[in-house]
Amino acid sequence: MTADQANPETGPEARTPYGAVRGRYEHGVAVFRGIPYAAPPFGPRRFRPPRPPEPWDGVRDAGAFGPTAPKPPYSEAFAQYLSDPDIPGDDCLNLNVWTPAPDPGARLPVLVWLHGGALTRGSSAVPVYDGYGFARDGVVFVSVNYRLGVEGYGLFPDAPPNPGLRDQLAALQWVHDAIGAFGGDPDRITLCGQSAGAISVGALLAAPAARGLIRRAVLQSGPPEASDRDKVRRMVRRMAMRLKIPATAEAFAAVDRDLLLRTQAEVGRLGSPVLGGPAFGIVVDGDLVPRDPLKTLIDGESARGVDLLMGWTRDEYRLWLVPGGLMEHVDRLGPVALAGAMARCHTGHEVPRGYRALHPDAGAAEIVGQMVTDHLLRVPLHRLADARPGACHLYEFAWPSRLPGLGACHALELGFVFDSGDTPASKRLAGEGAPHTLCEAMHGAWVRFATTGDPGWQAWDATHPVRIFGDGEPRTAYGPRDTEVALWSTTSTAPPPDPAAEIRAPGAEWAAAVRRLRRSVGARRR
Repeated sequence: MTADQANPETGPEARTPYGAVRGRYEHGVAVFRGIPYAAPPFGPRRFRPPRPPEPWDGVRDAGAFGPTAPKPPYSEAFAQYLSDPDIPGDDCLNLNVWTPAPDPGARLPVLVWLHGGALTRGSSAVPVYDGYGFARDGVVFVSVNYRLGVEGYGLFPDAPPNPGLRDQLAALQWVHDAIGAFGGDPDRITLCGQSAGAISVGALLAAPAARGLIRRAVLQSGPPEASDRDKVRRMVRRMAMRLKIPATAEAFAAVDRDLLLRTQAEVGRLGSPVLGGPAFGIVVDGDLVPRDPLKTLIDGESARGVDLLMGWTRDEYRLWLVPGGLMEHVDRLGPVALAGAMARCHTGHEVPRGYRALHPDAGAAEIVGQMVTDHLLRVPLHRLADARPGACHLYEFAWPSRLPGLGACHALELGFVFDSGDTPASKRLAGEGAPHTLCEAMHGAWVRFATTGDPGWQAWDATHPVRIFGDGEPRTAYGPRDTEVALWSTTSTAPPPDPAAEIRAPGAEWAAAVRRLRRSVGARRR
């Protein structure tokens, strides 16, 4: 640590709309942490849209990460792979800025990061998300905390929906208004996120209230989508039943916060991308999210002129199934697991038969995992790219983790995106020996995209170019997932709209298979 890093009085200063802040110089870049963009969302503001923070006099110290949003810890099976710091405090609507220099005349490109974590976990303090690499390479980097779980995405009759998404919009507006003082260009903001963060990016791209705030966007391992309102209500009702309270914001606000988190974790224990189950999500609310974001973007009703960079990992599902030995467990369930996947994906036998023909040596878990990954992720992103040729670049991260069984799993790419692969937090997923040249290639693509809109390969067109980041030099493949995606072209990806559809898809039978699979997995997790 240098003398400048140790002494906050010598740190860089910048003025926000609510007061001045003093950060730190670290490795040649200026870092500001824990800057409030909204007031603490508790007390009378609990379950309500964000409000501006109270202005302050003097210079506020911005040397440390601010409080993280309330969240339960990861289960032991996932905690061995994923870091998730917990910083106590109510002032959790805060953000961090890394910048080459807080020079108002610099007008540098800006990258705003929304973390993943299924809208229930994660924060801007995760070590993998260190913004140094972006600032070092000439990009002002901003990472955001927002409300999670029932606090951010509970659906109540006496409170507005989507407060967590409204937090993100407030942060984006703050960046647009304040980032010039940190050297950023408010007309060159790239909004990016992974997993639930990417889903949030998609919703904000489609939101009329965010129009004009986003120049470019990155969606990694998450499509634009809205959750079924009844599914979110069921999550809230199950929590209310366990707590023996009404399913209202007023009643939930009176519950001890730790008890609320424990109840949320227990109710959501059997939910996962593969199994479905109770979960929180962004919902159509007629206001911030007036209709399904994917449909809005495909129809061209929003985000005109916004460049898109979209990607996935080759083996997304392995992070969902490897922890706790679930891959082997699902393989043993065989036909039950495949029936559950058909129910999860609202499809008939033709889709798993197609996957089996394409991958004859794959086990049941791999077939199920790839089916669910394509249904939830690759098919929607292909549809969006097809609707916006020339304005999208797609990629696949295919480098396999050095740890057993993980392959190129969900979230593995993040250490490469941030060029933070040497950190202990990144090694928890990647293992030892992650190739630095791949870090340079992946990180460099994001830097180029934030700077110019061109990450360095052919934009999407009828040939379906996809950049592959794996072993060896990155390469461009043409239509590498087209055969699997085509299996869905004659299959509805939405729940059957009427009873006649049940003749083709006996949903009750397959839903029972999903319930058996969840019970079996639940017993395994215990």
